[in-house]
Amino acid sequence: MPTIKVSGMSCEHCSSAVTRALSALDGVSGVIVDLQSGDVTYEADGTADMGAVKAAIENAGFRLG
Repeated sequence: MPTIKVSGMSCEHCSSAVTRALSALDGVSGVIVDLQSGDVTYEADGTADMGAVKAAIENAGFRLG
């Protein structure tokens, strides 16, 4: 399961926004957001590439890192 750092998340609304954005991608499921650490872990079946994941997070108003 890939884990990435996402900055700009501070509340449950942020967590839900990232979860919805990633869950909408083909091949992504099981999204877990840890607000404390900024870690987002998800299951991917190989059809969603990192570019799509990054775009989904940025379109939700957040950034990697």
